[in-house]
Amino acid sequence: MLNENFLLVGALLLFVAVLAGKAAYRLGSPALLLFLGVGMLFGYNDFVLFDSMDLAEFIGMVALCIILFSGGMDTKFSDIRPVMAPGVVMATLGVILTAVIVASFIFLVAPLLNLSVEMTFPLAMLLAATMSSTDSASVFSILRTKKQGLQENIRPLLELESGSNDPMAYILTVVLVGIVSGGADLDWGEAISTFLIQMIVGAGLGYGFGRATVWVINRINIRSNPSLYSVLLLACAFFTFSFTTIAYGNGYLAVYIAGLVVGNLRIVHRNMLRTFFDSFTWLLQIVLFLILGLIVDVQDLLDPDVLYMGLAVGLFMIFVARPVSTAVCMLPFRKFTTKARLYVSWVGLRGAVPIIFALYPLTHNVANADYLFNVVFLVTIISLLVQGNTVSSMANWLGLSFEEKEPTFKLTVPDQIRSEFSEIEVNKAMIKNGNTLKDISLPGHTLVVMVCRGDNYFVPKGKTELRPGDKLLVVSDNNDELIQQVENMGIQNIIKM
Repeated sequence: MLNENFLLVGALLLFVAVLAGKAAYRLGSPALLLFLGVGMLFGYNDFVLFDSMDLAEFIGMVALCIILFSGGMDTKFSDIRPVMAPGVVMATLGVILTAVIVASFIFLVAPLLNLSVEMTFPLAMLLAATMSSTDSASVFSILRTKKQGLQENIRPLLELESGSNDPMAYILTVVLVGIVSGGADLDWGEAISTFLIQMIVGAGLGYGFGRATVWVINRINIRSNPSLYSVLLLACAFFTFSFTTIAYGNGYLAVYIAGLVVGNLRIVHRNMLRTFFDSFTWLLQIVLFLILGLIVDVQDLLDPDVLYMGLAVGLFMIFVARPVSTAVCMLPFRKFTTKARLYVSWVGLRGAVPIIFALYPLTHNVANADYLFNVVFLVTIISLLVQGNTVSSMANWLGLSFEEKEPTFKLTVPDQIRSEFSEIEVNKAMIKNGNTLKDISLPGHTLVVMVCRGDNYFVPKGKTELRPGDKLLVVSDNNDELIQQVENMGIQNIIKM
């Protein structure tokens, strides 16, 4: 009955997690926080026992691999191109600055807290390194679930940073685990060379495998069973990560770049593949956060040594370390307003990644690894509670948010069609020279396919009268020219399908 019981408990956990996700959406809270809470609830007093750190680390690796690949697929290169430079600086220098600032704070404040754990500076650096990167799962999930637009290209900047800063935190953590566990001195030359090799090999192989993946999927003929394309893409993602890691590159960076390449090139069955990876990513996020919740002991989090240090570090990271590192990294980039810089510093979410990295000291038998893990876990909860719950309200308060309109027309366009569809809302300026469709000036090779008026949909003719508020489904061979022309009419409500 062991297997049946395992499936029963697993099904129950997933069911409760889905209900928690629905509740989180209504309450405006991060769904991942409630997934974590469900795991902690079921793990309380060993109601559901899960104590394999090695298995948790493996599941975390697999989940993070797919989360980064899927995040890259959903990111348009045209969106991140303007913020490439600040994103890379935040993902590298920002991580180092955060680790150093937080480690210095931990080392100075530890004696004041009378800890039972001797907090040496290398141990403080290790603790800070595990928390030095923002969490891609949290950032992708919260920003995309909120359906909230952000001005000044803030959203692609945050997504690029969270998707590409894990390699730096990973390298810092691995190097410091070796130093703390082995008692060796830090060799800065070796650490820098390791970082450069991992980043260069990871970026190169990620791009190469991304192009190869597109070529394979477009050339292989399995249209008799299209579902196998999802399996093939999944295999390509895992192969990219594992081969890059074996080749001494950073697998996490490689899968993110590979996903970015795949998502920005034409591939067959794109919509089906996106749907599969969206669903699979959510499943892995749920499983990951449930397991992380199961392996922590709530009583350990309430221990005074953990509680005081976790609260101090969590609040320090939110209000000091993240703002300082963000200010330094964004100093050369003058195009961002002060409000944008404040918002970027606020959305420095911690989540699954710091907890996963905090498992490394445990699996490598580092002294006081349990204490480090519990502090990281508590800091993550504080970050999700304070920052995760205020992503929307902070954007509104700073005047950086705008409503992302959902398209009225729900379309699934085959990848072979080169023309692009857009949804345009008619305003008075558009019909000032005449209110019929033939009176509207549109670019060549552009066609109004359908009109939505209230709850009614109809196919228009040249003499069809248009009214302000009508929504037009437009197909064009030159979408950029179409958008430019309607924007000149004062129309801002344009949705690319």
